Amino acid sequence: MLKESPSLEAMLPPGIRSRMIAGVNGLDMHILEAGFEEGGRPLALLAHGYPELAFSWRHVMLPLAQAGYHVVAPDLRGFGRTTGGTTDYDCDLLEFGALNKVRDMLALVFALGHDTAAAIIGHDLGSHVVAWCALVRPDVFKSVVMMSAPFAGPPALDAERMLYATETLAADLAALPRPRKYYVLWNAERGAADDWDNPPQGLHDLFRAYFHHKSADWAGNKPFYLANSSAAEMAKMPTYYVMDLDKGMAASVGEFMPTPEEVAACSWLDEDEVALFAAEYGRAGFQGALNASYRILSDPRIMAEMRTFAGRKIDVPSAFISGAQDWGIYQTAGALQAMRVNGCSNMTDVHLVEGAGHWVQQEQAAEVTRLLLDFLRRTSATR
Repeated sequence: MLKESPSLEAMLPPGIRSRMIAGVNGLDMHILEAGFEEGGRPLALLAHGYPELAFSWRHVMLPLAQAGYHVVAPDLRGFGRTTGGTTDYDCDLLEFGALNKVRDMLALVFALGHDTAAAIIGHDLGSHVVAWCALVRPDVFKSVVMMSAPFAGPPALDAERMLYATETLAADLAALPRPRKYYVLWNAERGAADDWDNPPQGLHDLFRAYFHHKSADWAGNKPFYLANSSAAEMAKMPTYYVMDLDKGMAASVGEFMPTPEEVAACSWLDEDEVALFAAEYGRAGFQGALNASYRILSDPRIMAEMRTFAGRKIDVPSAFISGAQDWGIYQTAGALQAMRVNGCSNMTDVHLVEGAGHWVQQEQAAEVTRLLLDFLRRTSATR
C-alpha cells in the first residue's frame, strides 16, 4: 500500500506552478514552471533523470527565476504526468531515441513561446537529453550544463551498439566468483519493471533506500577511477550499479535502508517528498521510464541515428557538475576525460561537489545553484 502523500501542488513553494501543455511532439507534457509572471525572460530548461521527475528540480527553480530566468522543468517522455507516448515493453523504441527527445525539447521551447533556450540543464538521463539538444540544435540551445552522467560524444561510425551494453560483459560478470550483473542491462530486461513496480518493501521504502544508497549520506560511496571496463574492475562498484546476479533492484537497495535516525537527519529529502515520488510512480509505473533510460541503449536503429553525428562536438558553452561521492562519473572508464576531449569543444567548468552523491541538485542545492548562476552569468556575457 502506498504511503499517503500531499498533492504535488500542495508541496510546491509559492512561485512554482504545475501545468500541462498539449501538443508537444505528440505529448501532453507536464511541467513545473517558475519566473512565468512576466514575459521576455530568457528560458532555462531543466531535464531530470531516472527514477526522478520534474519535482527533482524543486530546490533550484526559484533561485534561477529570481536571477531573471523563465525556468521550466518537464516530466520527460515516459515519466510522471506526461502522457501521449507508449509505455509498454513491446513499444517501438524509436519513440524514445535521442533525436525524438531533442524534438520533444524543441517543441516545448516553441510551445512556451520562445525561439531559443538560454540554457538547457540536465541530470542523469537528462544529462544525455540536454547534450543531444546542444549538439543537434546549437541555434536553439545556447548553453548546456550536464550533471552526473558525462557525455563522451556521439558514437563512431563503426559503432554497432553502446560499448557497455554487451552480452560479453553480462557473461563475464556472471562468471565472477561472486556472480554479478550490470544494472543497465538488467533494467532493460522484460521483468525489471515488475521488480520496480511491486517491491516487497513498498514503493515508499524502495525510493527511500534507493535515494539513500546512491547519496553521500551512505558512507560506502567513496568512488574512484576504474582501470578499465572489465567485469573484475566493474565489480568494485556498489551493488546498485553492479548487482548480485540473483537479486533485483528492490532487494539490492533494501539491504541499505537507512535507519530512522538517518531518515530524520536527511535534510534534502523529507518523508512527504519520498511519498510524492512513490505516489507518482505508483500511478504511472516504471516501464516508460525504463524504456527512455535503458532499453534504448541496445536498439540498432537508434544507434544508426546517432552515428549520423559521429565526430561532432558540442560547441556551445558547456559545464559539468557531479557529486564528489557519485559513482556515476566512474562507471564507464575514461568517460569524464572523453567528454572534455571528444564530447565538448567549449567546456569551461567541471565541478565535483563535496557532500553530494548521485542526486547532486537535491543534496547540495545551494552550491549547485551558485555554480549554475556563475556559469550562466559568464556565458550570457559572451553571447
